[in-house]
Amino acid sequence: MPSLLRHAKRNGPHLGREWQRRPMLLPRGDAHGTVPDGQWAVENCSVFLIAETAIIAAEIRDQNPVITEHPMTPLERRTVSSLALLYSFRMLGLFMVLPLLALYATDLPGADPLTIGLALGVYGLSQAVLQIPLGWLSDRIGRKPVIVGGLLVFVLGSVVAAMADSIYGVVAGRALQGMGAIASTIMALVADLTREEQRTKAMAMVGMSIGLSFAVALVLGPLVAAAGGLAAVFWFTAVLAVAGVSIVTLVVPTPEQGQVHSDVGARQGLFARSLRDAGLMRLNMAVFSLHFILMALFLVVPGLLLDVAGLGRDSHWMVYLPALLLSIAGMVPMMILAERKGRLREMFLLAIILLMVAMGMIASAQLAPVLYVGMCLFFVGFNYLEATLPSLVSKMVFAGGKGTALGIYSTCQFLGAFAGGALGGWLVKVGGEMAIVTFSIGLAVICLLLFLPGNAVATRPAVAPD
Repeated sequence: MPSLLRHAKRNGPHLGREWQRRPMLLPRGDAHGTVPDGQWAVENCSVFLIAETAIIAAEIRDQNPVITEHPMTPLERRTVSSLALLYSFRMLGLFMVLPLLALYATDLPGADPLTIGLALGVYGLSQAVLQIPLGWLSDRIGRKPVIVGGLLVFVLGSVVAAMADSIYGVVAGRALQGMGAIASTIMALVADLTREEQRTKAMAMVGMSIGLSFAVALVLGPLVAAAGGLAAVFWFTAVLAVAGVSIVTLVVPTPEQGQVHSDVGARQGLFARSLRDAGLMRLNMAVFSLHFILMALFLVVPGLLLDVAGLGRDSHWMVYLPALLLSIAGMVPMMILAERKGRLREMFLLAIILLMVAMGMIASAQLAPVLYVGMCLFFVGFNYLEATLPSLVSKMVFAGGKGTALGIYSTCQFLGAFAGGALGGWLVKVGGEMAIVTFSIGLAVICLLLFLPGNAVATRPAVAPD
C-alpha cells in the first residue's frame, strides 16, 4: 500500500478518471462517483475493498494512472477522515460482539440457543425498520442531529446490554443498538461535504475503515471479553459511541441543509416498481441468504473452536483473523477473472458453491485443520458475494431507481441477519448445529438455482422510470 500511494503522488491526474470509468465490483455509485442512497452495504463485515485495492495496484502497473485529477481540499480531507473514524468506531462496536455472544452469553440466566441467536441478530430487525426513515428524517432536519441521536441511542443500547442480568437484557440492548441506524445518513453527509469528483474516493476510504474495523474487532473483542467478560465489551462499545458523538459535534463540518444529490435517497413512488423487478428480487434474496448464513456461522463456529480445535475463548481471534486475511488471496483471482476475463457469472456461482462446501466442512469437521480450511473458504465466498451483489443492483436497476433499490437491498440484508440469528437459534435449539447448517446450505442451493439461468447474473440498459 505505501508503494501504491507513493506511485500515486508521482504520476499526475489520471487515476481519478480511470477509477471512475473502470467497471469495478465495488458498489460505489455511477460513473461520476455518486453514491446511491449511501447504501452500498456499508454495514457488512467484508474486506472486499482490500482485495479491490490489489486489483487497482495491478492496473496501475499497466496503465500508470494516479489518484485524482484534483486533490481533496482541506475541508474534504477533514470530513472524510473524521467520518471514516466515526464509522469505524460504530462498526467496531457492532463487530466485537459477533464472535463472542455464543461463548459468553451462556453464562446469563435465560440463555439458550434461541435467545442467544435473538441477541445476535435482533439489531438487524431494528436496522431494517429504521434505516430508510432515518435517512428521510435527515433530509428534513439535517444530517448531524440524526447522526448524534443515533449514536446516543447506540450508547443507551450498549449500557442496557452491559448492565443486563439476563439474556433478555442483552436482547433489549442489541435492539436499541440497531435503532441507531445512521449508515445512510453518514454517507449522505459525506456526499454533502465532498465534490462529486471526490465522492468515489471518499466512499472507498470510509469503506476501507469498515474492513479494518472488522479485522481489529476479531482481535480486540476476545481480549476485552477475557479481561472483563461480555459486559466489558458493551461498555467499551458505549465509550466508542460517545467518542463518535464528539467527532460529529467538534470535528465534522456542518453542511448546508436540504442538499439534493443525483441518485441519493429512496423515493417512495419507486418502491413498488423495485419490488416487482425479478432481477432485483433475486439479488435481494441472495443478500438475505448471505447474511442469514453469516449469523449461522457465528452460532456454530465458536463452539467448534472450543470443542474441535481446543482453543480457549480468548484465543479465537487467532483463527478468525488469519482466515479472513487468507481469504483475500482467494478473492483476488476471482475478481480479476470476473472483471478482466468476463467470467462474472461463473465466479458468482463459484462463490455460492464455496459457501455450501465451507458450511459442510465446518459442520462435519473432526480435525482442526478441516475447520480452518472451511472457514477460509467461507470468507472467500462471503466476501466475494458481499462485494459483487450491491454492484449488480446498481448496474441492473432502472434509471433513477438506484437509491430506492439499494435501500430495499440493505433492508433485506439486515432482515437476513435478524432471521439468521433468531431462526438460526431456534433451529439449533430444536435440531442441533446440523439443523442450521442444513438450512443454510438449502438457502445457498436456492440461490444457486435462481442464478443458474444465463441472464440471471447480468446487467441491462437502464430505462427511465415511469
